Amino acid sequence: MITRILFTAAMLAASATGIRAQERAAVDYVDPFIGTRSMGHVFPGACVPHGIVQLSPDTEMVPHNIDGAYVPDTYRYCAGYQYDDPTIVGFSHTHLSGTGHSDLGDILLMPTVGEVQLDRGTAENPETGYRSRFSHDRERACAGYYEVMLDDYGIRAQLTATERVGVHRYTYPEGREQHLILDLTHGIYNYEGKVRWAQVRVENDTLVTGYRITSGWARTNYTYFAMSFSRPIRNYGAVDKAPLDYRGGWGKFDTSHNFPEIGGCGIVMHFDFGDDPAPLEVRVALSAVGTQGARANLEAETAGRTFDELVAEARGRWSDEMALIEAEGDEGALRMLYTSLYHTMINPSVYQDVDGRYRGLDHEIHEAEEGRTNYTIFSVWDTYRALHPLFNLICPERSRDIVASMLDHYRQSVHHILPVWSHMANENWCMIGYHGVSVVGDALDKGIGIDRRTALEAMVRSANCDYYDATGVYKRLGYVPYDVKSTGSSMTLEYAYDDWVIYDAARKAGDTALAEEYRQRALNYRNVFDPETGFARGRMSDGSWKPDPNLYDTHGQGFIEGNSWNYSMYVPHDPDGLIGLMGGDRKFVARLDSLFTEYLPDRYFAQTEDVTREGLLGMYVHGNEPSHHVPYLYMWTSQPWKTQYWVREIMDRMYRPVIDGLCGNDDCGQMSAWYIFTAMGFYPVCPGSDQYVLGAPYFPYMKVRVGEDCYLEIKAPKVSSKNRYVHGVRLNGKPWTKAYLTYSDLCRGGVLEFDMRPTPDKRRRFTGDERPYSLSREL
Repeated sequence: MITRILFTAAMLAASATGIRAQERAAVDYVDPFIGTRSMGHVFPGACVPHGIVQLSPDTEMVPHNIDGAYVPDTYRYCAGYQYDDPTIVGFSHTHLSGTGHSDLGDILLMPTVGEVQLDRGTAENPETGYRSRFSHDRERACAGYYEVMLDDYGIRAQLTATERVGVHRYTYPEGREQHLILDLTHGIYNYEGKVRWAQVRVENDTLVTGYRITSGWARTNYTYFAMSFSRPIRNYGAVDKAPLDYRGGWGKFDTSHNFPEIGGCGIVMHFDFGDDPAPLEVRVALSAVGTQGARANLEAETAGRTFDELVAEARGRWSDEMALIEAEGDEGALRMLYTSLYHTMINPSVYQDVDGRYRGLDHEIHEAEEGRTNYTIFSVWDTYRALHPLFNLICPERSRDIVASMLDHYRQSVHHILPVWSHMANENWCMIGYHGVSVVGDALDKGIGIDRRTALEAMVRSANCDYYDATGVYKRLGYVPYDVKSTGSSMTLEYAYDDWVIYDAARKAGDTALAEEYRQRALNYRNVFDPETGFARGRMSDGSWKPDPNLYDTHGQGFIEGNSWNYSMYVPHDPDGLIGLMGGDRKFVARLDSLFTEYLPDRYFAQTEDVTREGLLGMYVHGNEPSHHVPYLYMWTSQPWKTQYWVREIMDRMYRPVIDGLCGNDDCGQMSAWYIFTAMGFYPVCPGSDQYVLGAPYFPYMKVRVGEDCYLEIKAPKVSSKNRYVHGVRLNGKPWTKAYLTYSDLCRGGVLEFDMRPTPDKRRRFTGDERPYSLSREL
């Protein structure tokens, strides 16, 4: 069945249930549960686009390590929630979306009745703590709203959010004493000592303020809060599960009962509200600046609005974002499309108070420029590939602020570099490369309103911090040796791409000397390719190759989260040069074919958490980012139709509208951004260039907003899993003979038409300027 998305004002207030499919608004196709089982690592709770609050249930708290020994089961709980778990621990206010490592889970609340419990209990015996059993039959989630029945208590929990406030409504069973647990020891990827300090003030009988400082992936994370209640507290108390040996003058007080100021590293509190039958509403505003900022956020974003009105506002925010894309397709495909768009708009997150103040990377308090929003959560190793290029295309104003926030990060960094992987005013240094260069360079190339001089300065400084991941050695030798860094070959390949971005930016700025320096650095990828095999390999400091190479193993071969088969394809800025290193077109095509079809035994990735069987097609790893551009590499060859075959195969197999429908971590929207680009029929293989390499569209019709009152219509009326091959492309009625589109082609809007058929057009090849960009063609 083909469904056409319609947008009407009446639908914005309608429930997703009971609406005929043909009449459903785009927002109704969002399913936050997709990816909450196994590898997706997304959460089902309530948030608004790019809000700092993600109010969501946590089903377990597994410590990251015990006495320094890593606990492998922690990995399942990157988002705090696993669909198959039987109990809910509580509802915390901050989560990372789809990451492969984690943090946060700040300010956990849990409503209870009966005897007050201040321990979590266990999933096997939830009655030993405050957690509760629940059933998916009485659990609901949609964009901006979450609801569940806590079975052990008979409490209906409803959640919504604004950018900076989590809003709870708890309906307790009649006649039962009502409690609310505040656990400031809870966290995602927790461990002994993660909470450095927490402080709570009971300001009056309806307002509680406080903060906690944690040291996790974000080494020093300040989370201030202001929490208001819809009716007065009757009684409250606290325990400190990590008491200090020294109590000083505080020792004279009984701080466990109705004492209004509590401090410690192990604080768990309860608030009692009597048995009033009216629902209890709790509003929790966050700030990284201070409790006064949190109180101002609370007032600005929720005062005078009911819970239902706030739900409607959240839904309206998501409806506006989903309206960026209009589409036709079957129910499942539309569910996947709009859930993907939803996932791209969770992170990065707003990181400033309503007055513009925010905590900077230097932990000083700064104020954003008027009219600009400061952002955090930059999973750059993942998101530079497609997420940021997607923002540049469909929401360039937001991209401008995101890139400006990255440039502020550079200014505030004592290392003077752009983000590597940063969140909550902390650089966490995860993964490799200096890919902030790519994000800034791509925005610069697209004219997204940033200062070229500052941007280029930040890019160059980021590529020359010699103590960062062997950058100094890389500059001296032209590669990162295996005996210096065990992942040195993947680092070399990624550095070379980033260096190309700097080369291209310098060339366009007219700085020929700088451009030439980075053109040479961009060719360093050649230094880790073994000329005998045509594969990238680990290389030693003396120039020799690492002995006993294994092209299939993801461990101990010079690569991170990938093997040589996949990483050898990572030269996005020079596919022609790569083809030459591998022996020419015929051998390159054969190697791509083998990558997609040859079986990879489990033993070669058994110790790599981010690579699982679900994310493999042959040896091709779609469940992890380094290979995301690879299906498009056929477009540089004599057999471009194979791109059309494999992108359809990946879309059909790796993105399914079911609970476990994501084949890998969504990684702050990168997996989802790949889906959206590929659905449109093109992909940014080399961010920093102005080209999007053609593939094949997935939907018979899409209409994408690419500017103010400017739309790109993509028509492929005959497309299907069978009709996956392109026999012709027309742009605004004229035949299109190139293998790529440019940013200006897309941003002008118009109509892009694809003639789709069941067999490949093997005569349709690309030569000369019809072929996509390669650095080698400039040499």
